[in-house]
Amino acid sequence: MADVERSVRGDAAAETKDPRAATARAVLWLLVGVLAIRQVAVVLRRPPGERLIDLETWTGATGVLHISGSLYDPGRFTGTPFAGLVLRPLTISAQQALGVVWTFGSLLLVVLLGFVAVRALPAPVSRRTAFLAAPVAITLLMVSLPVRTTLHLGQTSILPVLLVLLACFAVRGERLPGVLTGVAAALQPAVLLFAVLFWLTGRRRAAVSGGATFAVCTALAWAVMPGDSWAYWVHHVAGAGLGASPDDLSNQSLHGALLRFGLQGPLEIALFLVLAAVVVLVGLRRAARYARDGQLLLAVAVTGCVAVAVSPTAWQHQLLWVLLAVVGRAGTKASDRLVWPAVVVLVLTLPGKMLLPNVGVVLPVRDNVLLIAALGAACVVPFLSRTSPHWQRPVPTDYAKPVPARYAWVPLVPLWRRVLSRPNLLLELLLIRVVYSAYAKVRLAAAVGRPTAEAHGRQIHSAEQWLHIDIEHWANHTVVAIPWLRDFFDYYYSTFHFIVPLTILGVLYVRRPSDYRWARSSIGFATVLALVGFWLYPLAPPRLMPGLGFIDTVHGAQDLDSPDFGALTAMTNQYAAMPSLHFGWSLWCGVVILLLAPRTWMKVLGLLHPLFTVSTIVATGNHWVLDAVGGATVVAMGFGLTYALAGPRRLQAPGGGDPGDAGDPGVTERPGPGEETAAARDAVPEPAVGRT
Repeated sequence: MADVERSVRGDAAAETKDPRAATARAVLWLLVGVLAIRQVAVVLRRPPGERLIDLETWTGATGVLHISGSLYDPGRFTGTPFAGLVLRPLTISAQQALGVVWTFGSLLLVVLLGFVAVRALPAPVSRRTAFLAAPVAITLLMVSLPVRTTLHLGQTSILPVLLVLLACFAVRGERLPGVLTGVAAALQPAVLLFAVLFWLTGRRRAAVSGGATFAVCTALAWAVMPGDSWAYWVHHVAGAGLGASPDDLSNQSLHGALLRFGLQGPLEIALFLVLAAVVVLVGLRRAARYARDGQLLLAVAVTGCVAVAVSPTAWQHQLLWVLLAVVGRAGTKASDRLVWPAVVVLVLTLPGKMLLPNVGVVLPVRDNVLLIAALGAACVVPFLSRTSPHWQRPVPTDYAKPVPARYAWVPLVPLWRRVLSRPNLLLELLLIRVVYSAYAKVRLAAAVGRPTAEAHGRQIHSAEQWLHIDIEHWANHTVVAIPWLRDFFDYYYSTFHFIVPLTILGVLYVRRPSDYRWARSSIGFATVLALVGFWLYPLAPPRLMPGLGFIDTVHGAQDLDSPDFGALTAMTNQYAAMPSLHFGWSLWCGVVILLLAPRTWMKVLGLLHPLFTVSTIVATGNHWVLDAVGGATVVAMGFGLTYALAGPRRLQAPGGGDPGDAGDPGVTERPGPGEETAAARDAVPEPAVGRT
């Protein structure tokens, strides 16, 4: 093992000679420090009654660990009796000092957890992974929902995960790993499943030691607090009835999901027990197989996901096991290899409402997305074996042939490194959804008071009068006088804004993947630039300008004299008008259709869309003419940024010809600058820490 460790250290030392890798590592560690400081600041700057809510409820002057009677009478303590026994000494500490120490202590546990997890990565590990894994792992832990919730509530849920990882990877022998696992199970009963994992992998003494330690800790709590133990284990069925309602969205267990689906009583209990038995059987068999394959960290993650699913309650701060499943490798193709890690990271760092829209058909998925991820890791996702030929070398992705272009100067590709292949659909859908959710959130957060927005409205109106382009009032009243035209513009404004861009992206994804990447990137850049405009220059549209006589044909009459009128911004930012993304997105659609459509009539329809849109936003009183100019500007800048980062749409061969015309069916994916190019350089032995 010493030779292996010297090898890893030598590879890491060699990697420091690469200035790019060393810079990336320094930046990542700086990010870890910034996140740690931010987490401490977020927790400690809250008023005493709003921070470390659970910890203060337990240990404060009126906390349940101070008052006489049962821990569970007030209904505020949700831990095991053994956890109450362990936490009771903390009640002698001053609450303010305890909060600071608790927060820093929790962050130290997160850092230690990250280091232990990195040392447990299944071999072989590339040099770059060994060099950068620790700061990446700690960063992901700190931004994950379970850790953030734990720090906010002052919970103990990091400790059972750390104890299990230490038992599996950091201590020798059989007895001590079992003791650590048993203590973790005494704090979180579902963790006792790891004793079963020990048994299935041949570590019988560790399994027995874990079960015995759990029994001793639980018996000790029974002896000291018999009433509390009875209340927890019998009356509340191992804590199932404690805390929030079991059907609350924060309970991401099978029991909570069944309750949310409307099942109640004996039927729900019977179905839960059957499903839990199936998950335990399938999940633990998979975990044992991965452990024997040398992927013990993945086996631990799978077992933890089984524990999450079959627990009566699995609150958000207890779901850190799911994040560990990111180490599993799924997919034989290079283009699919990042799907599973991306899904895990997105699910564990973003709330469900940012991942999926508020649409009835997807609400069951959105409300149970963490449970679905846990079940996927435990029972469904086909993680590769280390003996698979695709473990180190996935099937390379063939680039699509460049599409001939009539206008070679138009920018059409997304990233610094030219990629022409069709991107993974799941990742693209998640990316689009997350970006749009962030856009909506920032757009709403940029709202300001009416006086500023109306002052900017008067500036725009004066500028248009000086330029003699103030046609909004005439267009608005002309359309109002023609009912069928008014109805057409109202419908166009409310409908085509999202449908047309999404349709174009969908068609390009299927028919023109290389052009899809340009389209997605250019509209993305334009949208980000528009957010900057919303933030820096809030603007009242014509329909919200008092005294100018505009008629809001889409939203109906508004009482501009009402002092509560500004409350409309609680639903959406009414003053995000400059630049107009209604026109900007429609102009983007027109440009894309004009350049890529194969038929003349399609190009004509593409040009009509921005024409209809600009007429709509002006006639309905929703935008000034200069807003459309702003929309055109950010779209042009979006194309320009794409061009600057990726070059021209049409790639030229060294001899000046189009590589797509040479009959080459595709260019095999090649490593980027600084990436490993040989398996012998990629693979180094893994430190033999703990038993597999």
